[in-house]
Amino acid sequence: MESKGVLFVATGKRYIQASIRAAKTVRQVMPDLPIHLYANWKENGYRFDETPFPFTSVGEIENPHRRSKVDYLAKTPFSRTLYLDTDTAVVADIRSIFDILDRFDIALCHAHRRNDPKRLLTWRIQLSEAFPQYNSGVFLYKKNEKVVDFLNQWSQAFHAEHFSQDQMTLRELLWQSDLRIATLPPEYNVRYIKYSILWGKNEAKTKIFHLRKYHDGEFWFITKPLKKLIKQIISPKRD
Repeated sequence: MESKGVLFVATGKRYIQASIRAAKTVRQVMPDLPIHLYANWKENGYRFDETPFPFTSVGEIENPHRRSKVDYLAKTPFSRTLYLDTDTAVVADIRSIFDILDRFDIALCHAHRRNDPKRLLTWRIQLSEAFPQYNSGVFLYKKNEKVVDFLNQWSQAFHAEHFSQDQMTLRELLWQSDLRIATLPPEYNVRYIKYSILWGKNEAKTKIFHLRKYHDGEFWFITKPLKKLIKQIISPKRD
């Protein structure tokens, strides 16, 4: 029987605390969905062995580093996993996202800053800008042999090349793979508040915020009255 759940990977107290806040947002909208955390929690003073809340299960990271997610995505306890960075907030019930894996192996959103020169750098292959980097902070995937092999290749490439970012190697490995890749719509990985403000109700509605401020506990959300006011200022109606 297939299992579905959310995965977080965190190293260091700041990011473990952020993962707790992020997991609580998952709990608020999908209270029955399992959530697993991989972290170096013992050395940072957490007692998840007594109670894992807000997670349903917790594992220990060995040899932690800033991008430990590249090492632990393949170790997910679920057969269908939604990995989330620790600076995320889920604001809608998105359980239907797992249905994408009926047809595809993985699903991600394009990187928002895909025209940034850093996002256009080449690792080994010169690729078209029409195949941009994917943002790895919201990563939906199926745990099958092909995907696990791919994730292990990504981990090996990251460690071998010593890049500070993981998305350059991810992009080129995806290009070379035969995985079935789905591109998620941008509302599943909103990196800038401006998108959530400017989308009309018939365009898109934010599902997951992914904002750096969340690492420090600053949860920014746009209420409907504030969104309406901002849109009136930006695009006032003419008499």
